Amino acid sequence: MTLTVNRLPKKFYPDPTRVIARFYMPGHKDRANTIIKRVLDLSKQEVDLAFNQVLKDFSKRHRNISKIFEDNYDRLYDVLEPNFHVSPDSLSLERKLLIGSYFTSEYAIEAAAFFNPSIVADPDQGNLEEGQKRVIVSFRAIGEGHISSIVFRSGVITRNNELVFASAGQFVDLPEALKRHVYDKEQFLQKLHEMDIHKNIIESIMDKLGDKFIYRELQESIAASIENIELSYSKRMVIDSINWLASSHYEISFSLDTAISERVIFPVSAHERNGIEDARFVKFMDDDGSITYFATYTAYNGYSILPKCLKTKDFYHFQVFPIHGKYTQNKNLAFFPRKIKGQYAMISRHDGVNNYLMFSDDIHVWHDAQKIQEPKYPWEFIQLGNCGSPMETAKGWLMLTHGVGPMRRYSLGAVLLDLEDPSQIIGQLREPLLMANAEEREGYVPNVVYSCGAIIHNDMLIIPYGMSDSASGFASVSVDDLLAKLLNG
Repeated sequence: MTLTVNRLPKKFYPDPTRVIARFYMPGHKDRANTIIKRVLDLSKQEVDLAFNQVLKDFSKRHRNISKIFEDNYDRLYDVLEPNFHVSPDSLSLERKLLIGSYFTSEYAIEAAAFFNPSIVADPDQGNLEEGQKRVIVSFRAIGEGHISSIVFRSGVITRNNELVFASAGQFVDLPEALKRHVYDKEQFLQKLHEMDIHKNIIESIMDKLGDKFIYRELQESIAASIENIELSYSKRMVIDSINWLASSHYEISFSLDTAISERVIFPVSAHERNGIEDARFVKFMDDDGSITYFATYTAYNGYSILPKCLKTKDFYHFQVFPIHGKYTQNKNLAFFPRKIKGQYAMISRHDGVNNYLMFSDDIHVWHDAQKIQEPKYPWEFIQLGNCGSPMETAKGWLMLTHGVGPMRRYSLGAVLLDLEDPSQIIGQLREPLLMANAEEREGYVPNVVYSCGAIIHNDMLIIPYGMSDSASGFASVSVDDLLAKLLNG
């Protein structure tokens, strides 16, 4: 039988008008101090004139730009101490905000690319007609410097399986970030080992800490350990990676007056400077029926890869934490949407080529992996991987895959895994389910279609997919037809 895959009309393209206002450090500390001194030397009239011009130019582009300036002014105490000797009480609010504006810049989060989407059911399913489902689609957005972030759009799948999206909100907001994690020394050291971080300076730092420690204590230990030594480049990279791992435990919260399209999960620290790649969201139902949304993603700082996870129940408040275990050290991690025989389950590709199945009692730690799929057909001979979390059907776990073939062409495929024992493949497409057509093959990375998660609704599989690492589209296929093809060829 021939499968019919329908491309839906909705497309998402990069949009340079979507900007955030983020902290900006123009050069080294001495340059920053020079800028501050210049503002301090201005008369009150000059301050008022300059600040009013900034407000005129930018207040309509951001929600509460004055609060952003104030926050960035406050951040200077952390960045410039002990050189920043300005008493807060000695400056007018306008002068503080003007200083803050010099340490703020706009960043167009979606200007370069808008791709690799994932789709899940919205926690809010109210005020819908019969046969409709409200969904949240996440995207990987890329701006200047190839920095990746996670952005969202809200839509509805109609009873006829059409996609209708709400217009994007006027503003784009960053969340408030909180670091209040208590670290376990043994687990922290094990993660550094998994990241292949090895230097004797690690022992010097960690020996000063107890079995449990907090972020401030780690920073004090690092400062004491490096106070009287000359740091080589490799030791600086080790300290950078220690800070990166430590800063990878945090919580973020968005204002309740933001629409989902106005929330962007942007790299919180410099240690995630290369961005947040390919978030795979899944609606996870625990044994007690409670719902939590997880998203695995890959962080990269130019030195090490760190697999991480987002956790949320409402898409306003997120917990962020690294995923531990030697078989998680690569991209392509995707959770199953429920436990299997009492354990969490996950698909991984730790060797960069094959699909593996993993089980764990702890969603944070994964130590065992079983290879379940390797390249079999010409269109996937280079490597394969998952395209999001497996979806439960009456006949098995439906898992979308991607394969890389001649000319580094990425295609989407599908396999069917046994419900009770997902290590067993009971069906597999011989030919790709979706390949880039003439319109989709041109882009930042040509000849690529790629998805981070699909959804089943009204007996149709709705697949969001990235087009050549530039834009995003959607396709649909009958679930019954796809299962029949998988089982019967």
